[in-house]
Amino acid sequence: MLCPACGAERAEDAAFCEACGLDFGTTASAAAPSATAAPAAGGPVSPPVALGETQSRHAPVRLETAAAGEESPLDVGWTGPVAGGAVAVSVAAPEGVRCAQCGEGSYLDGYCDQCGGKEPNPRDHFSETPAAWVAGVCDIGKRHTRNEDGMALLAQEPTLSHAVIVVCDGVSNTTDSHIASLAAARAAREVLAAPIPQAMGLREAMLAAVSRRFGDAVTAARRAVVETTPATGPGATETPPSCTFVAALIHDGLAVVGNVGDSRAYWLPDAPGSEPRQLSTDDSFAAEQIRDGIPRKQAETGPQAHAITRWLGVDSPPDLTPHIDQAQLVEPGWLLVCSDGLWNYCSDAHDLRDLVGRTVAALSPAGSPSQASPVAVAQALVDFANGCGGMDNITAALARVPGPDGIPTAVVPVPAPAPAPAPAPAPAPEEDGADGNLPH
Repeated sequence: MLCPACGAERAEDAAFCEACGLDFGTTASAAAPSATAAPAAGGPVSPPVALGETQSRHAPVRLETAAAGEESPLDVGWTGPVAGGAVAVSVAAPEGVRCAQCGEGSYLDGYCDQCGGKEPNPRDHFSETPAAWVAGVCDIGKRHTRNEDGMALLAQEPTLSHAVIVVCDGVSNTTDSHIASLAAARAAREVLAAPIPQAMGLREAMLAAVSRRFGDAVTAARRAVVETTPATGPGATETPPSCTFVAALIHDGLAVVGNVGDSRAYWLPDAPGSEPRQLSTDDSFAAEQIRDGIPRKQAETGPQAHAITRWLGVDSPPDLTPHIDQAQLVEPGWLLVCSDGLWNYCSDAHDLRDLVGRTVAALSPAGSPSQASPVAVAQALVDFANGCGGMDNITAALARVPGPDGIPTAVVPVPAPAPAPAPAPAPAPEEDGADGNLPH
C-alpha cells in the first residue's frame, strides 16, 4: 500500500507514515486530496519557482547544504543518503494555511497541527505563466519521491513576438539531479532570452545565429549542471548529476527547437488536414532502433528503450551539438515542449494532437482553442499522464499559436540543418517508464 500524502510504501496496518508522518487513522475517512495531487485545470496558478527562494501558497524555500548521509527535506518520503550539495529546505508555512490532507488543520513547523500530514513541497508541483499565450506545469507524478524535472519559461506580448521554453529532465538515482535540472533550465533560458539583432540580413543568417545561440545555451546548461556536482563522495565520480535538454525559441512567428537527450518538442496544428510533427530528435537507443526500421511502439516499449546516448553533466559525451529544427508558425496550433513523463503515454505526434484537441474541447464550452488557456491545457496534460500511472515526473509547457486573424493556413516547415554528428561511445544512462532515469 502507498501513503496517500507522499506515495511512500506503508504496511497495511500502519498507523502513521514513516516518511511524512501522516496519521492514517485520522485521514482514513476524509475525502481529501493527496499532498502531491495536482490542482484542477484552470485553478490557481503558482508563481515561478525561484532558484534561491521559492514562492508558493504555503511557504518559501531556501537553498542550503546537506551533509552526506543526511535526509534531504526536498525528497518527500526520501530515506536514502544525500551527498553534499544544494538542497531545498522548507520554511514553516504562515499560520492559517489549510492542510491539504484533512482540510481542517494548519501547517506549523512543516506539519499539520491536526492530522500530522507533511506540508507539500513547492518543488513537487509548480507552474509558470510568463504571458497569456505561454505557460507550463511541472509535476512530481505518482511514483517518484522527488521532482527531477526542471522548467524555465519567458515570454513577451504580443503573441508570437518572443518566448523561450526550456525543459530539462534530471537523471534519476544521481546526486542532486533535481537541483541540476532546474539550474540547467534557468541557465539556458538566460542565454536564449537575449535580444535577437534585428539587422541580421538574410533569413538564413538569422537562423544560423540562432542555432549558434542554442549551442551556447547547451554549454551554459551543462556548466550549471557541473556546478551542482559535489566535490567529493559518490556524487562526484559514481553518480554525478545529469539531465536532458530541450528548448524552443519563438521569435516573430518563427519557432526554433534544440535538444540533447530525449525530452521533446512538438508542433500540433489545430486543423485535421495539417501535419503535426515532432520537432526534436531523440538521443536514445529507441530512436536508433526506429531509424533502423523498428516500429515506434515496439522500440519505445522494448528493453533499454529509454537508454539515452547524450546528456548534460560532468560525464557527458564530448559532442553536445544540439539537434536543431524550426518551423514558421502561420496557422493556429500548439507548440508543446515536454519531458518523457508525458510522451511515455502518448508519443506519436498525431495522437498528441488528438489528445490536445480532446483536452481543449473538454476545457472550452464552445470547443474553441482560443478559449482554453495554455496553463489549463498543460495542467490537463499532466493530469492525463498521472491518470495513466504517473510513473515519472511530468512537465508540459505550451505556446498557443492563434494564426493570422484566426484563419487556418498551411504550416510552412523550414528544412533543418544537418543533424549533429554521432556522439563518441559513452556509457548510456537509462530511463524507463517505471523508474525514470537510471544512473550512468
